[in-house]
Amino acid sequence: MYRWKKQEETPVASEPASPVRPGAKNRPTPSRREAEAARRRPIVPADREAAKKESRQKERAERARYREGMYRGEQWALGPRDRGPQRQLIRDIIDSRWNIGEFLLPVMIVALPLSLLRYSWAYTAGFAVLYGMMIVTILDTVFLSRRIKKEISERLGEEPSRGTFWYVFSRSVQMRPGRVPRPRVTRKGERVTPQAPRA
Repeated sequence: MYRWKKQEETPVASEPASPVRPGAKNRPTPSRREAEAARRRPIVPADREAAKKESRQKERAERARYREGMYRGEQWALGPRDRGPQRQLIRDIIDSRWNIGEFLLPVMIVALPLSLLRYSWAYTAGFAVLYGMMIVTILDTVFLSRRIKKEISERLGEEPSRGTFWYVFSRSVQMRPGRVPRPRVTRKGERVTPQAPRA
């Protein structure tokens, strides 16, 4: 019998490590499965209550930020109705004067109950004051709207946008403390910094 001689294992020289090249990522590209696993996150967080609380706090802070920006008249926080230089000019002109429409609501609060009294003089006086105040308010708004349209053309060099009259009317009949955005000018036309209401 012949004995087979065990072949001596010749050591295999290890391949030299790839040199580090400047500017290259110098690492193997991850497979698609590895990349998806790295991006995969649990759908349901471990602590649901903490996640809900954190989400509510973020939403509350975001709403407060938008509300404060809207009260200050910042363009990014305003809706399409109040946005733009024309609307800002309209608000400044209205806020810099006394408007007859500001007294419409207080007059209505007094005149309507007066007209419900069972006296002919009270009925007549109540409706006369109410309708008279409404007519004067509309006339004041018409003249103010014409003035504002002229100001827009002269100051901004633009044609007044559609809905200018109704925007003037809705702003002028509001009482000053309830106007949104807040007035940024005083009755004398002096510039002020609008303050958001306290929460």
